[in-house]
Amino acid sequence: MSSGKAFNPFEMAQAQFDKVADILNLDEATRDLLRNPLREYVFSIPVRMDDGKTKIFRGFRVQHNDSRGPNKGGIRFHPHETIDTVRALAMWMTWKCAVVNIPLGGGKGGVVCDPHHLSMGEQEQICRGWVRQLAKNVGPLQDVPAPDVMTNAQHMLWMLDEFEAIYGAKYPGFITGKPVGMGGSLGRTEATGYGVIYTVREALKELGIAPKDTTASVQGFGNVAQYAIELYLQLGGKVICVSSWDHGDQCSYTYKKMSGINLQELLKITDKFGGIDKTKAKELGYEILDGAAWIEQDVDILIPAAIENQIREDNVTKISKKVKIIAEGANGPTTPEADKVIQEKRIFVIPDFLANAGGVTCSYFEQVQSNMNYFWEKDEVLSKLDTKMTAAYYAVSELAKKKKLYMRDAAYVISISRVAQACRDRGWV
Repeated sequence: MSSGKAFNPFEMAQAQFDKVADILNLDEATRDLLRNPLREYVFSIPVRMDDGKTKIFRGFRVQHNDSRGPNKGGIRFHPHETIDTVRALAMWMTWKCAVVNIPLGGGKGGVVCDPHHLSMGEQEQICRGWVRQLAKNVGPLQDVPAPDVMTNAQHMLWMLDEFEAIYGAKYPGFITGKPVGMGGSLGRTEATGYGVIYTVREALKELGIAPKDTTASVQGFGNVAQYAIELYLQLGGKVICVSSWDHGDQCSYTYKKMSGINLQELLKITDKFGGIDKTKAKELGYEILDGAAWIEQDVDILIPAAIENQIREDNVTKISKKVKIIAEGANGPTTPEADKVIQEKRIFVIPDFLANAGGVTCSYFEQVQSNMNYFWEKDEVLSKLDTKMTAAYYAVSELAKKKKLYMRDAAYVISISRVAQACRDRGWV
């Protein structure tokens, strides 16, 4: 882990905001409004466990800013969830929706729990309990949740069912990430990972490099990483290593193959949480390295697609001179200290809330389809997604060139100015 004081994601999100507030010369009231959430809810969820005992789980929902539309953002189940992580993620969601120019604000939710140690019945009770605590403060026109870390379509369906039972009507637009047969959108599972690679494709185009001449190293092997790898391989690129969390050993490993990983064979030995079977990987000829080794590889592209705080002051110097692009598939993977070093190294960064905005864009498409009760074909969804992501990428890239800004700062300038303008237009500041 990084040296020095404990990492606080909300302080990092605020530091990123403050830097851009200075560039934009925002007035004090607007700064104060945007650097803190509009509303936050912290509550207890009592659950009768399978052994007959009652256990209390802590739940959160943070609504950062809804000046541009209903709040939007995932719900994560994590044993180390904190309100500050949720605050940071809600804030990043506001900027993410604004950068791809969809009419939504930022929200995020969570429950302190570990689904690995809970039965399906216990998980269902947590989902329903979460909705019961918030039913008056969420909904298709207020705040639309979605899956996140360790939650899935089944959890969303339980939440939707509870919300509809409370209100006695059908509200498929209340939640996204639903199963396709129950109002979910085709293309949603691929959306975040594909979105990352749509932006990588455009960055390579601008740098004058063909995808087939590039190699990549990916951190993480969950949904985002898997689909990013799939599309990148389709474009002709080669992934030489991926890192994955091992739930048995409670640590991560990097799986490397210089000839390039075979996605299909790795998927066959991966659990539903993205954990690769170490023994089987060895049998397939993968070199097994320390979990941190993904960042040191001699590749053209680094894709951190796991969790926040992974490129830090203590490991940023290990990035190879060969690296030309860092595409942030995860939320907040790079600390501000590491960011300064990356800028000095002149590595082209596609910032998280632009690179991984494919997920929320497709969630927005699902919301629109659910509210219309009319569903699009998969090709239509992915083509709309490609159009949105490409337009957002060029808006950021062109501003970065015009104002001589770092890509992350340019993305923030676009997002924050759009949200600040909406707040001014509404007369909030």
